[in-house]
Amino acid sequence: MAGVAFVVSFPLSGLMLTASRRLGLVDPSGFESHKRHNRVVPNTGGVAIFAGLAIPMAAGLLGVWLIPDAWWIKNIPAVAEHLDGLRRSTSMGGGVLTAVCVLHVMGLIADRRALGPMVKLGVQLIVAVGLTTLCDVRAMQFLDVYSWWGYWVSAAVSVTWITAIINAMNFLDNMDGLSGGVGVIIAGIYLAATLIGGQWFIAAMAALLLGSLLGFLAFNFPPARLFMGDAGSLVIGTVLAVISVRTTYFDPTSQAPTLGHWYGVLMPLMVMAIPLYDLTSVTVIRLRQGLSPFKGDHNHFSHRLVRRGLSERRAVLVVWACTLACGLGGVVLGSLDQWQAILIACQTAAIIVMLAAMDSRGRRRRR
Repeated sequence: MAGVAFVVSFPLSGLMLTASRRLGLVDPSGFESHKRHNRVVPNTGGVAIFAGLAIPMAAGLLGVWLIPDAWWIKNIPAVAEHLDGLRRSTSMGGGVLTAVCVLHVMGLIADRRALGPMVKLGVQLIVAVGLTTLCDVRAMQFLDVYSWWGYWVSAAVSVTWITAIINAMNFLDNMDGLSGGVGVIIAGIYLAATLIGGQWFIAAMAALLLGSLLGFLAFNFPPARLFMGDAGSLVIGTVLAVISVRTTYFDPTSQAPTLGHWYGVLMPLMVMAIPLYDLTSVTVIRLRQGLSPFKGDHNHFSHRLVRRGLSERRAVLVVWACTLACGLGGVVLGSLDQWQAILIACQTAAIIVMLAAMDSRGRRRRR
């Protein structure tokens, strides 16, 4: 699946680069204060990311119903074993595809003209509510046993989480290769975790996102020749939000190694630790300065690393490494004994505390 997405995304990224230069479809905010580059760069790479994900996904959703079982058994027996489960997941898959389309279109509009932050947030909340209520993309579903209030707690947590992850990946798109590279690492971690847990449909989504991002990243690695724009970062955030919610499934009777322990539901907090750290820290800094949390500036985690003396490329690599260090333990979290899971959680917490301490010391020195 990742290979199929790459085959779509890579050539389309090159095509968008050439066409956008000719048509003048470049980043309209390239010289604003919250942008670190001073180059004229096309920002249409999100189209390639979306196509690499959406086209194979739509084909797969149709294929599991339209292609006879005999063909799957003869040609792809590994898929044939899971046809029933894949077909049960197609309604959710259609809802996810619709949500991705809505936010991609909004991103395309935002990349050409300014949209107020409340407009963007409002659409994100609508999409999050739709995914939660209509597609049952909910975290903490084990709370359903506690009558109606358990469902609504689960739904509220899920809407908040989905909206936060969408914004976290959007905020992270502030340096060449940053959001795309972090997305590749997180998608790869989720792919490994879902394959171990036997969640084949979610694994397919992670593989498609991984392949589409790799195809785009060939043009976005610093110094970038192509930006993803909001049309790409919103797609990444939406897909990662859905994947992270679906990997929080807990079934005490399951034999799958990642589904049988309750603390496995905490895996997304570890995998998404760095994007969430960036979102939280930059929001706190802006509020302390009396600014809107949605006002762009140079206070992101990556910018703070540059102020400490790193080049932009090295800052991006450091963020990638931190993402990998925090997230790797999440792959096996649900299959560990409780004391082992505590050690993995402490490792992730220690990394975040270290980063926060470095940030705090750097701000005091500048003052």
